[in-house]
Amino acid sequence: MEEQSPDPIEPWPASRPAPGAVPRKRSARAAAGSTGRHWMAGRGWKPFAFQRDVWKAIAQGRSGLLHATTGAGKTYAVWLGMLDVLLQGQVPGRSAEPLRVLWITPMRALAADTTRALAQPLQDLAPSWTLGQRTGDTASAERARQDRRFPTVLVTTPESLSLMLTREQAREELQTVGFVVVDEWHELIGSKRGVQTQLALARLRRWNPALVTWGLSATLGNLEEAMAVLCGEAAQPAPALVRGKIDKRLAIDTLVPPDPGKYSWAGHLGARMQLPVVEEIEQAKGTTLVFTNVRSQAEIWYQLLLQARPEWAGDIALHHGSLDRATREWVEAGLKDGRLRAVVATSSLDLGVDFLPVERVLQIGSAKGVARMLQRAGRSGHAPGRASRLTLVPTHTMEIVEAAAAREAAAHGRIERREAPAKPLDVLVQHLVTVALGGGFDADALFEEVRTAWSYRTLTRAEFDWALVFCERGGESLTAYPDYHRIRRGDDGLWHVPDRGVARRHRLSVGTIVSDASMQVKYLSGGTIGTIEEGFIARLRKGDCFYFAGKLLEFVRVQDMAAYVRKATRSKGTVPTWQGSKMALSTEMGDAVLEMLQTAAQGRYPHPELRAARPMLETQARLSRIPTPGMLLVESFRSREGQHLYVHPFAGRHVHLGLASLLAWRLARERPNTFSISINDYGFELVSAEPFDLAPVRDGSAFEPGDLLHDVLASLNSSELAQRRFREIARVAGLIFTGYPGQPKSMRQLQASSGLFYEVFRKYDRGNLLLTQAEQEVLSQELEVSRLRATLERMGGRALQLVELRHPSPMSLPLMVERFREKLTTEQLSSRLDRILRDMERDAG
Repeated sequence: MEEQSPDPIEPWPASRPAPGAVPRKRSARAAAGSTGRHWMAGRGWKPFAFQRDVWKAIAQGRSGLLHATTGAGKTYAVWLGMLDVLLQGQVPGRSAEPLRVLWITPMRALAADTTRALAQPLQDLAPSWTLGQRTGDTASAERARQDRRFPTVLVTTPESLSLMLTREQAREELQTVGFVVVDEWHELIGSKRGVQTQLALARLRRWNPALVTWGLSATLGNLEEAMAVLCGEAAQPAPALVRGKIDKRLAIDTLVPPDPGKYSWAGHLGARMQLPVVEEIEQAKGTTLVFTNVRSQAEIWYQLLLQARPEWAGDIALHHGSLDRATREWVEAGLKDGRLRAVVATSSLDLGVDFLPVERVLQIGSAKGVARMLQRAGRSGHAPGRASRLTLVPTHTMEIVEAAAAREAAAHGRIERREAPAKPLDVLVQHLVTVALGGGFDADALFEEVRTAWSYRTLTRAEFDWALVFCERGGESLTAYPDYHRIRRGDDGLWHVPDRGVARRHRLSVGTIVSDASMQVKYLSGGTIGTIEEGFIARLRKGDCFYFAGKLLEFVRVQDMAAYVRKATRSKGTVPTWQGSKMALSTEMGDAVLEMLQTAAQGRYPHPELRAARPMLETQARLSRIPTPGMLLVESFRSREGQHLYVHPFAGRHVHLGLASLLAWRLARERPNTFSISINDYGFELVSAEPFDLAPVRDGSAFEPGDLLHDVLASLNSSELAQRRFREIARVAGLIFTGYPGQPKSMRQLQASSGLFYEVFRKYDRGNLLLTQAEQEVLSQELEVSRLRATLERMGGRALQLVELRHPSPMSLPLMVERFREKLTTEQLSSRLDRILRDMERDAG
């Protein structure tokens, strides 16, 4: 909302009923947004044009997508428009309305913040209406109250909404819903949680065809498609796409290191940026958010800040998803109150939680994507009229170049697309059991309903019937096991869940968030600190020390799936590692970096970041070449280890894994050979003790797409990759039960169970579509085959430049270091690098 303008705003008209009363019928044109305008006027605000557009569309009964800058007022745009319509339709004499609005958020922390935001106008305009919250954090007493009567407005998550659909009276309780808002739609659309949301919306539209659905987003590149995914292709009336363009200043700069040097590798500048980061925090007048990409890096930077400024203990905090809920809530409250000087966080604070005291954001390392960078920048100045500022903190020299490229990409609006998964059958299987619990279903009607969800628009009846049989008796191979007979057709012709044990297990397993098994971390003296993945704890011995939640802890023992610790007396420890995959460079970012490198290749250094990276880039040009959008750089080098090949497509680590495996397989086809592989976001390395023929590389034939799918599957242990992916699918589809509350199963048990199912299906049920899904997800998500094919085609359009190196170049050295890290200690790596760098300096000189 804008600050009060000089233009007069008409006062609340005497002819208009008081807030909460029943207004007379008015035309949609005259009525649209009047409630919102008057409520804002009482606060000295004036609505933006995009807010008025949303109010008008909602008054016309249209669904839609609102895409606007973070902190621009999206929440009140849709909320006040919906309140305006709801107040006009309020039933006379009824004080409390039944459930009318569902507000879906992707995070529990965001749910609490959203509830507070919705409460303000509701208290003024409809004080008798109720507002509630239903997430995994909701207390059992509150859930019990809601079970008796849902509030008028309910803020929830995709998982909790699916759980509501399992209730026997789901239709009676939810058919009164007239409006659904899906917040942060860009965060959900590309995941199975988004598919889960699509299916829930299809069910609600079945019960109320006039349902109005709105999505809110700040960072999406494919808006029309994103709106169709949310609202459905056949939505009537036609959905409205509203772009909220307001004058909000965004400043993106880089904390340029004083001497980046000629050579660099991942983490090379990390700790050297400690004091510059501390100085930036000291200069800030408000709170600073320090973002990292992974939880282990957050733990490290929290310790770096405390080492530099011990007196900041209590004034800075740590926030990530593995910390105890009470700790996270304490940090969030401190951010809102402005009590904290700085908070080191991961993506746990990415989304739209409103922290007004946050003045600026520091991003440690690359954000890897334009959308993520803009999302994090919007955490500062989170209000209309306030500037947002993000400072990028490179951890190696190529990230300095990447910082300049990211700023240029953001300035030109090059934001990544988000694609919805194509008909994941594990989510469909779960949904069939959910709907069977929620009053039952007719198969023909549900098939048509499911096909209205975007991700299942191409679902065939044969695929649906397979999922139905799989839920009924476990497919062809599990018929003899009653636990997998989850649904049965009753005398009424509807499918139900007949077994109470199956029903209980299903309700405990609803959702598509699949993470590695974790253990609670508890003090011997009592109190929970958070959760750590079981694999990390399994590597610890009694007395080992590690940093967690900003504390140095000593491991004591494991008991009842909990790791017991005490405060350590030593001064050093390791840092936990989490199995979440590293973020990969997006296509948009990769292209932007190559364009920035082309500027340097032309001898121009207009940006401060390029000037800082100039020594490294000039050394690269002297020893090799600088890659550009029109040139594919390939480097060859011989060492005591054997023959090295470096390829620099700038396509991101996931694509490079597939490319490296593909190239190694093709090069070894004529003459058997063994390759070691190393990858990063900019390129990959192949190294072999035996020499190999470079002719297919030199003429480009090794990079031709050809029979890509066959070659990729042949080049990888695809069955192992598919089996690993199948573990997640088996858990979503309900084949594996993770345990009752307080009695979780260990990761070893879950892996053994999923492996057993995988082998049984492969041997006795080759037509099992969950196996097919596992193979497809490996190709589409882990190896990104479509992007891999596009990368090969683009590589074919570039002029290939093969350079014979005497020593590793600045761009090949990081790939060598990545490989060394896996087999050398820190001390060995340091001495090895010292020797390599001396040789490189001598050669460069």
